[in-house]
Amino acid sequence: MLLTLILFKRLLRPVAQLTAAVQRMEGGDLAARVEVVSEDEVGRLARAFNGLAASLARQEQLRRNMVNDIAHELLTPLTNISGYLEAAEEGLIAPDAALVANLSEETLLLRRLVDDLQELALAEASQLRLQREAVAVDALIAPAVEALRPQTAAKGLAIRVELPADLPPVAADPGRVGQVLRNLLNNAIIHTPAGGTITLSARPDAGFVAVSVRDTGVGIPPEHLPNVFERFYRADRSRARATGGAGLGLAIVKQLVTAHGGNVAVESAVGQGSTFTFTLPVAAIDPAPSDSGAPRLPSVRAG
Repeated sequence: MLLTLILFKRLLRPVAQLTAAVQRMEGGDLAARVEVVSEDEVGRLARAFNGLAASLARQEQLRRNMVNDIAHELLTPLTNISGYLEAAEEGLIAPDAALVANLSEETLLLRRLVDDLQELALAEASQLRLQREAVAVDALIAPAVEALRPQTAAKGLAIRVELPADLPPVAADPGRVGQVLRNLLNNAIIHTPAGGTITLSARPDAGFVAVSVRDTGVGIPPEHLPNVFERFYRADRSRARATGGAGLGLAIVKQLVTAHGGNVAVESAVGQGSTFTFTLPVAAIDPAPSDSGAPRLPSVRAG
């Protein structure tokens, strides 16, 4: 009986500790952890609990950061608009075309942020409506490259498009995939120094087509790679909205690609650049003849 009691207590002690930690977490203490003292089922349960607690703590911190960032991103243009209007009311500045232009720019920033947040919310709730069709990959890439050619030309960046001739068509919403490509290209433009190169390529990948956007930019430190697709996350916290965006572009990329049934990933080396790759499912039928679609783009240098 004494031996049974000792064994019973040894078995119950880690269970009691785990129960106490769960109760602490239920009370809001996300720092609750349990000591792993064995490799049996109870030990594996304790280790799984610690992993879950760490994940919840991280998500809670990201949520708080997101709320703070939303408040900051909304406050900045609102403060500017309010300042312009108050100055105009007090006669400090004239209500001329320059004032209207400044107010319009700040309002546009607000609208873009709200639109991004709304689109992200719809994507995360699986409520995005996709107008899928069979489309050639080069017909998706060409408009995105052309849309951002002024930015790349202004910065002196080279854009290269490397597509094999036998790529199958993909089942995709051209508008949504165009947004994915523009977001990735914008990200590459921001983080690539003048004179650098941005390369778009694609390859078949077991029922999918993998599309990559590679740059020769500053790269992303390894500790930041797991978080780059989080909302409002910036590896360089010194970047403001004017220079580095609101931190929603890559989060939207992930949600749009996921809505298509694909995946997105990133590889990067500091000082060498980054490669963002996303996949799209191959279409079951051939794409319609491209009368209005953009032609395949050769390798070009902007400007």
